[in-house]
Amino acid sequence: THNLPPGLEYLNQLDQIIIHQQVELLEAILGTETSSKYEIKNHLGQRVYFAVEENGCFDRKLCSPLRPFTIRIADNVGREVIRVVRPLRCNSCCFPCFLQQLEVQSPPGTIAGYVVQNWDPFLPKFTIQNQSKEDVLKIIGPYATCGCFDDVEFEVKALNEMTTIGKISKYWSGFVNNVFTNTANFGIQVPVDLDVRIKAVMIGACFLIDLMFFENSLDGL
Repeated sequence: THNLPPGLEYLNQLDQIIIHQQVELLEAILGTETSSKYEIKNHLGQRVYFAVEENGCFDRKLCSPLRPFTIRIADNVGREVIRVVRPLRCNSCCFPCFLQQLEVQSPPGTIAGYVVQNWDPFLPKFTIQNQSKEDVLKIIGPYATCGCFDDVEFEVKALNEMTTIGKISKYWSGFVNNVFTNTANFGIQVPVDLDVRIKAVMIGACFLIDLMFFENSLDGL
């Protein structure tokens, strides 16, 4: 573990990561879009990291789910251990040359890996890459992501897209939560022996999936 990026040692033990978006009172009451805040927990519900989105009010108002952002992820003593950077790009099968891409750094300033959206006319598809931009894993979502009264699962697969090794799940949280707020609850399940850098990239992928498919969604209600 002495060769791991500082702050990621705890991820070495985890095969399940829970991401809970914090409720923003102003957003819930007035419908005003605010910067997202997340708690990142283990399977016991214990907080491991805290994440805060940084961007401008103009980006949130105009670009909404397409907005560029920087998400800073800190440990429980306030040390930034992961940084997720999303540039402004397209989110449409009509523009296959300028699809979504995410850069994950750990420690901040050092590349841990990338999340790259793949063109597909029907399914949400992404490739997880390491720091050298070598393909490592695939993420494939369902045809429909509305999730009416049910969880929505994005499968984590080997590069051949045949073997499923994990998943990213958007949990349905109930009528009141989904109608009156945009708060989200996600679970990431991956092999415990997966490189911690790739686990950090999976956290970034979860943020990207949240904004692309669930930011303005009522989960089918």
